Amino acid sequence: MMSYFALPDITPRVLKVWMRNRDVFMTTLTVNFLPPLVEPILYLFALGFGLGNYINEIEGVPYTKFIAPALISVSMMFAGFYECTFGSYVRMYYQKTFDAIIATPLNIDEVIAGELLWGATRGVINASIILPILSIFGLAVYPHSLLVIPFAFLAGLMFSCIAMCFTAITPNINSLTYPSILLITPMFLFSGTFFPLSLLPETVQYIALAILPLAHIVIVVRSLMSGIIEASLLLNIAWMLGATLLVFLLSINLMKKRLIV
Repeated sequence: MMSYFALPDITPRVLKVWMRNRDVFMTTLTVNFLPPLVEPILYLFALGFGLGNYINEIEGVPYTKFIAPALISVSMMFAGFYECTFGSYVRMYYQKTFDAIIATPLNIDEVIAGELLWGATRGVINASIILPILSIFGLAVYPHSLLVIPFAFLAGLMFSCIAMCFTAITPNINSLTYPSILLITPMFLFSGTFFPLSLLPETVQYIALAILPLAHIVIVVRSLMSGIIEASLLLNIAWMLGATLLVFLLSINLMKKRLIV
């Protein structure tokens, strides 16, 4: 019986899959560049500078500074999740890219690991695009905010792994809308993004921190962008590392089971 947490058979050849996805990304650079650039600007003006005029300071900072880290965090989530759900499903099922790569010396584990690394890279790309925009409006403190870029890799990897688990078990591409609506949308709204978690009942706060990955990302990014780094952030990062390791192993083994069948 296959173990869902068995160690994958991975070599540096996973970079070949990453490079393949990078090359495809570069051929449509303009299309891929615009969404992470435009969306946060729209949210910033509509919520930060618009709605924010009617909201007092939250946790001692203006509303624009409160939501700015959330915009980067959400973009990391979207990048990793949608790259490894709809993007990976299209490459797997419609384009038959996985079948073609597996026909080479690369194995299934390496194909999926390469996909996950590319999903993590998309998180870094999005963060790298958004951070300068927010900096123009004075919403980031340097040099601490520069740490958001490497942190985006971990955040993107975590959501890429979560996404790949759903890709492995979904019967068709339309079914991927279920985790998007039932998981991603609630996290988008209830992870301390647009209002503090402290406004929620204490039990709900514990539940959010226990099961919502985005809540930990928002906490870390908000601390980095404000320049206030506390030791408690190590707990958030440790939670993310543990969760990422588990879903990394699970996603590869679930995909292996699907592709072998």
